[in-house]
Amino acid sequence: MSVTALREVAANRLLDLRSDTVTQPTPAMREAMARADVGDDVFGEDPSVIALEAKVAGIMGKEAALYVSSGTQSNLLGVLAHCQRGEEYLIGDCYHVFQYEAMGTSVLGGVAAYPLRTDARGGLDPHQVVEAIKPDDPHKPITKLLSLENTVSGRVQDQARIDALADAAHDHGLMVHIDGARLMNAAVKQGLKPREMVARIDTVSLCLSKGLGAPVGSVLSGPAEYIRRARRLRKMLGGGMRQAGVLAAAGLHALEHHVDRMAEDHANARALAEGLAAIGRIGVDVDDIDTNMLFIEPAAEDVEPLRAHLKEAGIMLGSPRSAKIRVVTHLDITADDVDRIVEAVKGYYDGR
Repeated sequence: MSVTALREVAANRLLDLRSDTVTQPTPAMREAMARADVGDDVFGEDPSVIALEAKVAGIMGKEAALYVSSGTQSNLLGVLAHCQRGEEYLIGDCYHVFQYEAMGTSVLGGVAAYPLRTDARGGLDPHQVVEAIKPDDPHKPITKLLSLENTVSGRVQDQARIDALADAAHDHGLMVHIDGARLMNAAVKQGLKPREMVARIDTVSLCLSKGLGAPVGSVLSGPAEYIRRARRLRKMLGGGMRQAGVLAAAGLHALEHHVDRMAEDHANARALAEGLAAIGRIGVDVDDIDTNMLFIEPAAEDVEPLRAHLKEAGIMLGSPRSAKIRVVTHLDITADDVDRIVEAVKGYYDGR
């Protein structure tokens, strides 16, 4: 289903390319939220939350699931459900849990993160995992968990390698968690079912408020024992919600109506990269695009003037990271918007 089929779009509206978290609920999603059956979720009585948790557990092929307020909380609960204080988890050095979640696993759980160097696409090697597992030595923390991610900066991780990493971890007594914030993007890109992708993974965090377009929430799924533990931890963190079915209904709607349409976001990202590359004045690797993210690299002296020029044209870019600017297509960006963005960037360079 295309973006224009989901909502009316004004040609001159603000185009926000900072992230796919900026999406607005569609009219149909708002209607679903308004009609949601609700109860007290802390008491386990919200029918919409129960339905969402059952749906995600089924999609992922897991025993149980838990609806939480954010991906950060979902990943935190995933790690803490597996690890006790003084233990450690292995993780890629560029992964979100390690880089962008305020190290909550260490601050709040007393669990150490041991980063492993990732390759250019964000991947790890099973040998790295095996070599990083600590011996039974009182000088060392006890290695309990491998934490993976898919996608990594929009790049789909090789499925055979994911499976091999999980097997290596399990063979050495570790559990495996995956930050699957954009797992549905990877599933759509590969034409795979999510449950096939995480069959060897113990716990999975799925974000509903990125490419799926819901306003709030993530779902942690896994073995019933670990989800029970995560539910208790959620309460400790102040994450228990009451009539959360209004929000859960948005997630249900997204899973039922917004998954296949992610292919449009992927196509728009590639078209945008090709259009920008054709200008010839801005760095962009078209071949590095798997899903809905691209990274552009203007000359250093052009970064802030270009961002200001685009902002004046009603187009928002995020702040640069290591000289590159992340650009994300999503539910609120159409193919026509791609043309508008390319023309605005071209206008900047033509005026120099």
